[in-house]
Amino acid sequence: MADPKTPEKMLSAKPPKFHHQNSHSPNASLQLPSPIITRRTRTASTSARAMENPVVNGVVKSFSRTKGHGFITPNSGGEDVFCHVSDIEGEYVPMPGDEVKYRLCAIPPKFEKHQAVHVQISNLTPEQLRTAGSNMSKRRRAQSSDGRGEIVESMADAEDKHEKPDLRGDRRNIAILLFLYVLQGIPIGLIAAVPMLLQNRGASYKQQAEFSFAYWPFSIKLLWAPIVDSLYVRRFGRRKSWLVPVQYLLGGFMLLLSAHVDRWLGGDGVDPNVPLLTLLFFVLNFLAATQDIAVDGWALTMLKRCNVGYASTCNSVGQTAGYFLGYVVFIALESKDFCNSYLRDVPADVGMVTLPRFLWFWGIIFIVATTLVAVFKKENDIADAHTDARYKEEHELNIHESYKVLWDMVNKRPVQILAAILLTVKVTFAASDGVTSLKLIDAGVPKEKLALLAIPVIPLQLILPIIVGKYTNGPRPMDLYLRAIPWRIALATVATLIAYATPYMISGGEVPVYYYVLLIVSYGCYQVFLYSMFVAAMAFFAKISDPAVGGTYMTFLNTLCNLGGNWPNTVVLWLVDVLTWKKCTTQPENTCLSKEDQQDCTKSTGKCEIVFDGYYLEAIVCVVYGIIWLLVVRKWIRHLQNLPTRAWMVVSPAAKNKLR
Repeated sequence: MADPKTPEKMLSAKPPKFHHQNSHSPNASLQLPSPIITRRTRTASTSARAMENPVVNGVVKSFSRTKGHGFITPNSGGEDVFCHVSDIEGEYVPMPGDEVKYRLCAIPPKFEKHQAVHVQISNLTPEQLRTAGSNMSKRRRAQSSDGRGEIVESMADAEDKHEKPDLRGDRRNIAILLFLYVLQGIPIGLIAAVPMLLQNRGASYKQQAEFSFAYWPFSIKLLWAPIVDSLYVRRFGRRKSWLVPVQYLLGGFMLLLSAHVDRWLGGDGVDPNVPLLTLLFFVLNFLAATQDIAVDGWALTMLKRCNVGYASTCNSVGQTAGYFLGYVVFIALESKDFCNSYLRDVPADVGMVTLPRFLWFWGIIFIVATTLVAVFKKENDIADAHTDARYKEEHELNIHESYKVLWDMVNKRPVQILAAILLTVKVTFAASDGVTSLKLIDAGVPKEKLALLAIPVIPLQLILPIIVGKYTNGPRPMDLYLRAIPWRIALATVATLIAYATPYMISGGEVPVYYYVLLIVSYGCYQVFLYSMFVAAMAFFAKISDPAVGGTYMTFLNTLCNLGGNWPNTVVLWLVDVLTWKKCTTQPENTCLSKEDQQDCTKSTGKCEIVFDGYYLEAIVCVVYGIIWLLVVRKWIRHLQNLPTRAWMVVSPAAKNKLR
């Protein structure tokens, strides 16, 4: 695999800090660089320059087998040189008195100090030679230990061990991330509400499939993610350079939409302008997806390494809250029946909120909230007592190098396997997720009451990611992912059966209470396993993402996840009309395929009745597919989870190869 040429400059402009070790350390009188730059975290260009430096001879002054680092005294004299165990060539750990050969490598960000790399033990200390038989076995890197039994290991192996979460210093950052994800959920919820409005205005399933392309920016944001990761204003911040202007554009675009969207939705005999609506909401979702790129990348450096798993919790809880506001609250307040029944003393002909007014309100909120973030949250204000616990190895890549890194991701075998899994898993749930709610509306369930069914489940949706996060913020998050799939398949089947029985349960336009209870219970159970899969996947992405290119890597994985959900839904929606057979009650030869055929049937006082509903055929095919998929793919998911973190690295392994 080709090596991306990453510049050696780091984001932080502050010089490296130094601290004294505890008195019990053999290096107590020496100073350690902070953060410690290891073979894994060193950039490719820095490694290449080190290889051009001459070989230097020296003697090991001290080396802590427990901590995995020490110091070398050059034979030519001068300051002792720091050495990390990951830069030792061979299988033995150096000991005081060993003669070594090494090269000097500058330590970022100012590159004023040096450390030893490519270290080779040339001669053992004479004392060790006399007792080589008993000591060499103890010096093997895989077996050496001190009196407490602590094993020497490389930094890459150490990072594979799970660190316990520690919220000290991160509570405010978690709150900010949560707030940003709430804002992100607003346009997502609004876009989810539009199909409900279109269905009540007579849109076909093919038109619904056309509008579903408005969801696709989250599935193709990978195309511009490297640009977001590469171009920025340093003084303003790598992530804020995109976050702030994009959120201003989101607010401005909502204000623009509020002035015209009502007439494009159609109604009162006017057909909705679906192509234009698709384009406009595609742009709105494009801006939300760009904001997501910046926030996902920021989460990796805003939080401490041990708390990175909470980024997925912020993502799911924040997006759920925003989605609730943009979808459930809007649909309820837009419905005149709901407002007249529950919120008004005097009935009115319209709801309390219209789509234009709702867009205008949130446009203002976006502008105000973005201003507060821009003024009061500095991106590089993490120099506190927890600085060393945060990722700081974000490399500055130009656009060419960013796309080169993206290409390297695609070429990694584990990523290819993961991509195949993510792109195919949600075919199993496409019929249930994409069509069932629209079928319920066709069967007579009011759209506002269908949306309100989410209200009793909202507390569950907010709590679930927190509860699930306790089981996924560990070394094996995909175990929960696998356990949730069979249950979700079963509940998707239940949803199809409910859709089939709905016309028989609703009589005279009245929806019985027991029917709503049935929907709430089945929907709530479905959400448990949906969120289990979602949070587990997000935690796995955070675990394997290379922090050196965090924004691009996280976006790449999230893009695959979103694309795996959107393309099956679009295909399933489009196929509903294709697979459905209809017939006019007064014109036997009229199959009601086109709008004109349906109008002719209506003029003849007939009605287009469904002879065979393609939705149910799709539901059966999806369930059978899901069972086969799980049996085949389960072993591959476990294989990916068992891989060490270094197997997913993009920048650092390339730097490592430079040293060999």
